[in-house]
Amino acid sequence: MKSIVIHAARDLRIEEAATPVPPPGPGEVRIAMATGGICGSDLHYYNHGGFGTVRLREPMILGHEVSGHVTALGEGVSGLSEGQLVAISPSRPCGDCRFCNEGMFNQCLNMRFYGSAMPFPHIQGAFRQVLIASASQCAPADGLSPGEAAMAEPLAVCLHAARRAGGMLGKAVLVTGCGPIGILSILAARRAGADLVVATDLSDFTLDMAKRVGADEVINTGTTPDGLGRFSADKGSFDVLFECSGAAPALAGAVPAMRPGGTIMQLGLGGDMTLPMQAMTAKELAIKGSFRFHEEFFTGVSLMQKGLIDVRPLITQTFALDDAVEAFQTAGDRTRAVKAQISFA
Repeated sequence: MKSIVIHAARDLRIEEAATPVPPPGPGEVRIAMATGGICGSDLHYYNHGGFGTVRLREPMILGHEVSGHVTALGEGVSGLSEGQLVAISPSRPCGDCRFCNEGMFNQCLNMRFYGSAMPFPHIQGAFRQVLIASASQCAPADGLSPGEAAMAEPLAVCLHAARRAGGMLGKAVLVTGCGPIGILSILAARRAGADLVVATDLSDFTLDMAKRVGADEVINTGTTPDGLGRFSADKGSFDVLFECSGAAPALAGAVPAMRPGGTIMQLGLGGDMTLPMQAMTAKELAIKGSFRFHEEFFTGVSLMQKGLIDVRPLITQTFALDDAVEAFQTAGDRTRAVKAQISFA
């Protein structure tokens, strides 16, 4: 069984496991991995060996945006069948800590999230040819392609953020940063009833994709630094900001365009940011963090199956497993990639 393992920044290896994969235990399934999407956090491990205070301290299998086909069922598993395509949630809360008992599963104190160096030993990821997973992690993905099913995880991130933002029916929404999370936030905001959606980025390629999936207007803030200026008149225009870049200048540039009482949803994770607190205070803006997801994972699969959210345009490249290094190099190039995926089939 091959796996994609990160050892240090720019040290990505395809390794063969020394031991065979065991059969699934009670409540588990064995999955032949089909597709894995390269996430921003995967890129942070690849390019920098971590992000913020999180650093690699041992080799770690990457990957958490995955889908595959069930090849064996453990004792007591129902609702799944051999050969079935499933989207696999990487979120595995313990179910017994104080936050799990309060229903805040994404804040679990003992979270086992695939491909995370936050704890030590690290939580090994899902970029491997065969995976044993709990049946409760698996969302049947009948009718979807493996690539679409692997998009369930980033879509769930954005659905969770939209849920935390509150009602968006008829609202004006600004999205800063048009990577996969930014573009999926556009789709989530539209599904939630947003009337006006404006997106900003530094890449014309990703802005074109934002326009394609439904943004009313896109602004390249690199070539047009004052592009948001007209939205700042009379104390601002936007009710909700999805800040998806993790860059302080993006947030600072957006605040003047926010209307008083608006909500900032911070999704981008790029390290600590300096906030324009005086301007935010004067406008009585609410800033909310949004971290991972839980039940939104299954909702995202359902929305895709019903044709209510179409993620197919976001999948810009698919690479073979043996070309993983090229896949990672491409995934970080915002002039030509939105979501690069790896095929394990």
